[in-house]
Amino acid sequence: MIEQYKEKIISFYQKNKRMPGYQEIMGLTGFKSKNAVYKLINKLVEMGVVAKDAKGKLSLLEEFEEVPFLGLVEAGMPSVAEESVLDTINIDSFLMPHKDRTYILEVKGDSMIEAAIQEGDMVIVEKRSNARDGDIVIAEVDGGWTMKYFRQKGTKIYLQPANKNYKDIHPTESLHIGAIVVGVIRKY
Repeated sequence: MIEQYKEKIISFYQKNKRMPGYQEIMGLTGFKSKNAVYKLINKLVEMGVVAKDAKGKLSLLEEFEEVPFLGLVEAGMPSVAEESVLDTINIDSFLMPHKDRTYILEVKGDSMIEAAIQEGDMVIVEKRSNARDGDIVIAEVDGGWTMKYFRQKGTKIYLQPANKNYKDIHPTESLHIGAIVVGVIRKY
C-alpha cells in the first residue's frame, strides 16, 4: 500500500513541480487525519524517498536516478561509434554538487545569448558572495538584479553582457554577488 502512496506523491510532484502539502496528501491518499500523513511521511523519509528539512519542508529524493553514460558523440564529422555503457551518472549530483545552496532561475532577456544562455532557459546557480573574473554571476547592482559576466581589472569591477547590443554595467553605488551560474538547462 505504501508503494501506491509513494507513486501518487511522485506523480503529484512531476505534474505540479512541487511537493504536496499535508491537505493535498490527505486528498491523494484518502487519509482522514494529518497524523496519518505525518506517519506516512516519516515512513517515506526512512525509505529514502523524501527528505524533510528543519522546518518540515519536503523534498523528493528519488526524482533523479542514475542514467547510463554511453560516451561521446561527434559534433563535427561523423565517426563510427559503438554503444556500450561506460558508467552511470546521477543527474542530481552532477548538476547540483552543493544542493543545500543551489537553486534554479528562469532566464528573461537576451543579454547572455553569446554565452549560449537564452530566454526561457533555466540556470542552475549556487549561492556565493564572491566571484572570479569571467564567472557568470547573479548580482545586485545599484539596487537591481541581473545575470552577467563578472569582470575585474585591478580594482575596477563591472558586469559584462554576452550580447554585443548591450553595454557593460559599471556600478555607481553598489555591486553584490548573490550567486554563480553553474549550469544551464534547456528543453527542446
